[in-house]
Amino acid sequence: MRKIEHIGIAVADLQESNLLFEKLLGKKHFKTEVVEGEAVETSFFQVGETKVELLQATRPESAIAKYLEKKSPGVHHIAFDVEDIHEEVARLKGEGFEILNETPKEGADNKLVVFLHPRSTNGVLVELCQERK
Repeated sequence: MRKIEHIGIAVADLQESNLLFEKLLGKKHFKTEVVEGEAVETSFFQVGETKVELLQATRPESAIAKYLEKKSPGVHHIAFDVEDIHEEVARLKGEGFEILNETPKEGADNKLVVFLHPRSTNGVLVELCQERK
């Protein structure tokens, strides 16, 4: 793993949260994007080398909507940038980590993504990200 790519934060209202984070970080978000496959709308803020990704559900059955029902708005996942997502999945599987989707899927910000189950990572949902080529 090369760096923390982004920290994902589940929010109930993306517009309201954008305003809050603009005040907090002293800058505007640089991009919004809908990821149909995950039923989320995202908004990104750049903070040094790392991004903050705000996630709002676009459908009630999405993972973010379910997360917000069980918990409350807040940190949803931490994402790590990897050079080769397939190699990293194989390595982590070999180390005993539980992989939620072994086949990378399309994520926001031109990334391929794989998630590790929080059961195997001390309660933290971990996302692996590789830039799509």
